[in-house]
Amino acid sequence: MVSTRVVSSLQAVMASSAGCVIVSSCRDVLEDRHWLTDAYILFATPYFAYDIYAMFLCYWHRLQVKGHEEGQAGGVVGSKRAAVAGYLRREKLMVLHHVFMVAFCFPVSLLWRGGRGDYFQGVLFLTELSTPCVCLTKVLIQFKKQHTLLHKVNGVLMLLLFFFCRVLLLPYLYYSYSRYASVPLHLVPLLAPWQCNLGAALLWPLQLYWFTLICTGVLRGQRTAARCPTDGGGSGT
Repeated sequence: MVSTRVVSSLQAVMASSAGCVIVSSCRDVLEDRHWLTDAYILFATPYFAYDIYAMFLCYWHRLQVKGHEEGQAGGVVGSKRAAVAGYLRREKLMVLHHVFMVAFCFPVSLLWRGGRGDYFQGVLFLTELSTPCVCLTKVLIQFKKQHTLLHKVNGVLMLLLFFFCRVLLLPYLYYSYSRYASVPLHLVPLLAPWQCNLGAALLWPLQLYWFTLICTGVLRGQRTAARCPTDGGGSGT
């Protein structure tokens, strides 16, 4: 399971690096082009399909381990169909997010926009800046290191990066276009293509929901650490 976190972190680093290069190269936010934009879309899109499968394998592995610990040889633990159903119930938001990225965002980003808006696409790549911190948090919890200094520092950093790179990202994109087009911010949704508004309407509430979960987890971790200041282990949060 650690290996899947490593792959996710590597993809996030590459996406963020591509985003930095694209954003720094585009002076005109609508018309300037950079070859890396379409190239990275083609490279990264299969990752979302891979990640759905990788997350299922991790879920399936946890079921098998739990079954062995409880002395179960078959039943639900041995049924992949039941495992798929349980996985989809548990990770439905993440799976829907990934499916939406492949089925909607990929054709919109690569085909529909007609080579315009590379700057905005580069900014979207920067959302991945928070992913390595999210992955590290899950790895530390897996190894029962919730009460270490590294977990505390990483939690604060994850909170800040997620807020700036995901929660504030979509409002910033609308703000950037309002400056470019010299129109009031509240009029941008009326001028923006419906595909952009639809994507923002579906993705932004999801980011807000995940951000509230992160805030809850960080606060719970801080309270637990305050009760057990000398404990280097502990149970999952």
